[in-house]
Amino acid sequence: AKKPQGSENFSDQLTSALQEVNKLQIAAEEETKAYQMGESNDVAAVMMAKHKASLGFESTLQVRNKLLSAYKDIMNMSV
Repeated sequence: AKKPQGSENFSDQLTSALQEVNKLQIAAEEETKAYQMGESNDVAAVMMAKHKASLGFESTLQVRNKLLSAYKDIMNMSV
């Protein structure tokens, strides 16, 4: 069956979200490294990049916890 245009399945959306969080973490590492090497003196940019990466990670962790909880609930259902 062909998927309707613009629709993604759940695993594609999850993969995309994880890739986005990874990009945020890489950006934070690059900002930090640039600051440490003296290539940048923008502390606010470093802190903002770290905060974005942290929020992305925390959000991903919460989604994972909810999915795991739902999975456990389903597995404990009597049939």
